[in-house]
Amino acid sequence: MRALVVEERGSAVAEFTLVGILLTVLALAVVQLALALHVRNTLLDAAAEGARYAALGGSSSADGIARTKDLITAAVSAEYAQDVTAGSASIGGVPAVEVSVRATLPVVGLLGVQRGLEVSGHAAIEVVE
Repeated sequence: MRALVVEERGSAVAEFTLVGILLTVLALAVVQLALALHVRNTLLDAAAEGARYAALGGSSSADGIARTKDLITAAVSAEYAQDVTAGSASIGGVPAVEVSVRATLPVVGLLGVQRGLEVSGHAAIEVVE
């Protein structure tokens, strides 16, 4: 039994190093997932706000696009506000405005897959009589 204990001598350092590396990678993966979800939710909120703005009486789709770009630039980066489009849609038979944003899906930091993330926001068009 004494021989068995002697053979395992020094393995604690290697075990500590390997477990430390594994936990560090796991923690970084969780932080990256949180960043990707933050970017997605921010883009989704900006698209919805841009659609609401474009749906107001007296506003146009261009106003909604500009509002969406301003919100994305302020919250994340201007790099994410390059591909914003607006168009008309119908939700349950009600005319609506749809604002779509296509952006980079962050994989490592804010770098990632180009046009890998697409979100859209909708709002019913306000009719002023």
